Amino acid sequence: MRNREHVVSKDELLDGVWDGRIVSESTLTSHINAARKALADNGQEQRLIRTVARKGFRFVGDVGEIETPDSSFPARSAPRSSSKSPADALPLPDKPSIAAVPFVNLSGDAEQEYFTDGVVEDIISALSRIRWLFVIARNSSFTYKGRTVDVKQVGRELGVRYVLEGSLRKAANRVRITGQLVDAESGGHLWAQRYEGTLDDIFDLQDRISESVVGAIAPQLERAEIERAERKPTESLDAYDHFLRGMARFHAGTQDGLDNALSCFRKAIALDPEFASAYGMAAWCLFSRSLNGRMNDPEQEIAEGTRLARCAVDLGKNDAVALARGGHALAHFSRDLDTGIDFLDRALVLNPNLAAAWFLGGYLRLFRGEPEEAINRFEHAIRLSPLDSEMFRMQTGVALAHLIARRFDTASSWAAKAFREVPVLVLPGAVIAASHALAGRREDALRATQHLLKFNPSLRLVSLEKWLPFRRQEDLATFAEGLRKAGLPE
Repeated sequence: MRNREHVVSKDELLDGVWDGRIVSESTLTSHINAARKALADNGQEQRLIRTVARKGFRFVGDVGEIETPDSSFPARSAPRSSSKSPADALPLPDKPSIAAVPFVNLSGDAEQEYFTDGVVEDIISALSRIRWLFVIARNSSFTYKGRTVDVKQVGRELGVRYVLEGSLRKAANRVRITGQLVDAESGGHLWAQRYEGTLDDIFDLQDRISESVVGAIAPQLERAEIERAERKPTESLDAYDHFLRGMARFHAGTQDGLDNALSCFRKAIALDPEFASAYGMAAWCLFSRSLNGRMNDPEQEIAEGTRLARCAVDLGKNDAVALARGGHALAHFSRDLDTGIDFLDRALVLNPNLAAAWFLGGYLRLFRGEPEEAINRFEHAIRLSPLDSEMFRMQTGVALAHLIARRFDTASSWAAKAFREVPVLVLPGAVIAASHALAGRREDALRATQHLLKFNPSLRLVSLEKWLPFRRQEDLATFAEGLRKAGLPE
């Protein structure tokens, strides 16, 4: 209102409201939506708060100023005491929030302080690339250096739900780092892990530790937030809670779960029309339905999936999840592998620790005719997130890549791992059948095909050929030859 004569940029808002904290654009968007809702405005009408494309926001309503004795509203709240009571705690942001406090150097070697601090700084930097996460800046979290850390106090003083803490111990040429993720409200431990290495290449070890910690705790944070959202009464849900509920159903891995997830993502989009990640996940659900032959109206759903995917990549230029899911779905719907790979590479620039971007990029490179590079990406995703709920998709990708490389025994072994996790999905079952057939195991191949058709009686070879966008005809021919020998109807 004070700046109603001109447009307020996003940077001005981020500096003025969050005072140096690192927050995502989706956090800013959700707060703008909340401000509109408080004023009985909305994103469609924009009667009072108007979005000015590529510039920022402007208050356009009529304003009158009245002098009152206490009209001097402060631009910043007064500094808070360092010993806040629970009643004085900073409010939690509307996204999962975390502070990584300095790790304790247990080695007795002050020379290792720089290494210990460097690890934590790298972790903070990597966490900051995750768009759905609110991360406390280094200068704030490092005020706890040299102090005994009470995670509940840290949560109150910094306004975060989670705290990452840890320690370092050096002995001879080896170093051991332990990290643990703690719920700052309850004090409960959510995750802990230990890393060891030599100091021969200290900076490489620092990078590997940072990558491993972020890759491990990101799924833990998402899982904890999903459980929190599931406990909320439905009447209190907002866009982000619908998104989290959608992710819970998505990770179930079942077809019914995907259908329910799609409904949740659509509700999130309805509440926040600029929620890029929700568009990306909705598009990916439609892609998955197409791959498993479960589209009721293929022409209409392909058009809808393409629209959602384009919205994801357009709105989510700085959102790794939106670019990864939307870009991958768009590549399939449009059969433009190169553009899809560009979006996935951009996602990895934004968040190098996003396992989904690694394995989805692996699929697109596989279809582009690069099975060995695809395997490297699948294996990197598995290393980043070894307990991932989408592990079966990574395993299926490795299996399909080995099949195309004509390593049939390896292919069937990896596909069997995925099929044990989710025995109703088409692609891992099809890889098992084709691998057995091409390896000369006809009876095993026929059994695998019968199992496939039990859950997907309408499945035909032509539908798989249609939905798998192999660029090289010889790759498609290898897969098709195996499925024909396995008895899959044309």
